This record gives sequence, C-alpha cells and structure tokens, in this order.
Amino acid sequence: MISSKRSFFLISVLVLVLAAVPLMEPQAAKKGGRKMIITSPAFKEGGMIPAKYTCDAQDISPPLEWSNVPAGTKSLALICDDPDAVVGTWVHWVAYNIPPDAEKLDENIKKGEKEFSNGMIQGSNDWPRIGYGGPCPPSGTHRYFFKFYALDALLDLKPGATKDQVLKAMKGHVLAEAQLIGRYKRQGR
Repeated sequence: MISSKRSFFLISVLVLVLAAVPLMEPQAAKKGGRKMIITSPAFKEGGMIPAKYTCDAQDISPPLEWSNVPAGTKSLALICDDPDAVVGTWVHWVAYNIPPDAEKLDENIKKGEKEFSNGMIQGSNDWPRIGYGGPCPPSGTHRYFFKFYALDALLDLKPGATKDQVLKAMKGHVLAEAQLIGRYKRQGR
C-alpha cells in the first residue's frame, strides 16, 4: 500500500509531466525530434549584423544556411522584418517557393530580380522594392528577424507579393519554422 504522502507526490509529478507535454514544440515532434535551424556565417544568433549587409555599406543580402527541413516539404519561405521600427514592423525581405532541397542562400541575392531559375520568387519589401533591403535604423539598436518556413505546398503567388500575402497563402501549410535574429545600430546614431 502506498502512503498518502507518497501518493500525493506521485500524482503531483504526473500532473507536472502532463502539463509540460503541450509545451513541447510541434515542429520537433514532426521531424523526429530534430528542430529546423537557420543560421548565417556572417553573424551569430543575437549578434550584430556586419555593415556590409546594411544601408551603411553594400546593402547586400547576408548568406543564410539551414538544416533539418522536414520530410514532405514542397517549398521554403523567408521573411525578414524589424519589429523595432518607429512606424511598426518594417519588412526587409520576402522570398518564397525556395526549393526544398536547397540548403542555403548565398550572399548578395540579386535585388529587383523577381524569379530565379530554381523557382525561388522574391516579394516586395516595405520601401517598396523587390528583394532585400538591409538594416537602416534611424536611431538605436534594432532587431532583424529572419523567419524561415517549411511548407507542404508551393505558394500560388505572383512575384512581388507582400509579407501579408505570403503569410495568408502559407496558412495551414507550415510544417516547421525557424528564426535567426541579428541586430544593427548605425554609427553615431
């Protein structure tokens, strides 16, 4: 026979374990425990983005790499935005229908080019222009979120789609997601 104190302890432990189950990431479970990851050889998670990738220098897109794309992925999508902008979240880059077998985007993806031979399509940023527009905060340090999505479908969108259009088209098709955050502060501001 189990004592009432021990019963209470066992029940408490069971309740805590069961309460933690919903906190587990659904993406990891779908991929056999492997979480999709996006990184950049140009900067570390939470690190400063080099000026080369900003309006203060060449303003070219940074190189990005990813791994652990789940089985069943038909396309990948990327949205880069700045939630610290004075006017609200500012969109810096939208790309979609990236091939599922791709493992990286090289730096300096051509601005203004809407469609690529591999099927990737670029959308509009908030300037509004096609392709990447680098960090250019008027003051202070801003965060730039590179959000990466594995989708179970190709997006039926024309080139130049906005972030909102891409998010709407992705609804119900996201298999996994990952993000990389970089920061930037302009010199003397």
